[in-house]
Amino acid sequence: MKSNYIILFVFLICSFSFSQEKDDLFNMIEQEEKKIELLPEKMIFTQSLLWGKKGLFRKTGISPLNLENRQKELKIRKTMLTTHQAIGYLTLASMIAQGIIGGKLYNGDESLRSTHNTMGKVVNIGYFTGAGLSLFSPPPLINKKVKGFNSIKAHKILATVHFSAMIATNYYKDKNKSNHKAAAYTAFASYATAVLVIKF
Repeated sequence: MKSNYIILFVFLICSFSFSQEKDDLFNMIEQEEKKIELLPEKMIFTQSLLWGKKGLFRKTGISPLNLENRQKELKIRKTMLTTHQAIGYLTLASMIAQGIIGGKLYNGDESLRSTHNTMGKVVNIGYFTGAGLSLFSPPPLINKKVKGFNSIKAHKILATVHFSAMIATNYYKDKNKSNHKAAAYTAFASYATAVLVIKF
């Protein structure tokens, strides 16, 4: 009889111990899942505005922050950045055309005034659409920390320059021809360089 109690007692202890280990194991798995960071530590403010933890898409429920949605967002990001790149090439081509037309206009060929204005609109639409695709794309899963200077950093620095220059070009369009021309050349030079550094 005593042996039956002993066996029962040992069985209960083993069962309790196994149950405890199982609970600990599940707790560890849950903790590991919680450790997965769905957003990078740093985001540009435009991305944070839409895609951050308290971003517009999170608050409105359009895209709740979870692993499944982040996978979808990364696909959206890829599409947006690929489109950004394609529009970038088209914008660069239209900038070159605008530069040629603008040069002739400055040399006195007033017949190109209307063409210059139209091409200016084309450049602006292309440029700011491309910029928007980059600025408002979902953030990456992580921000890769690369030591030293690289093409991505150069591209970002140049983006600041050509974005400012594009705004200045539009601002001085009807106010100051010299400033308009200088800003336009700065925009073109920095934009072309930004395209080249990311390509090579």
